[in-house]
Amino acid sequence: MSSTAWAADDAALARGKALFTAEAVPACAICHALADAGAEGAIGPDLDELKPGKDVILKVLNEGMGAMPSFAETMNEADQHAVADYIVSVTAQ
Repeated sequence: MSSTAWAADDAALARGKALFTAEAVPACAICHALADAGAEGAIGPDLDELKPGKDVILKVLNEGMGAMPSFAETMNEADQHAVADYIVSVTAQ
């Protein structure tokens, strides 16, 4: 399903933030900095600076990159979209 088929609503954005900060295994906030989430991880890129697009986030969630593992087996598609929508919503200029 294409990323445009998913609509980000307040519930999805809240779910994405919860996954980013604590519920994903491992939580994104452990490795990534993201001001809105109060995350100061220094292992992965600073997402406030990188401002990745949704398609890039979904690709990396599914395939992993560098030290980041794939979340394909541990996070369902709806949750992946929620995380991506959340990151995009708080880093968009």
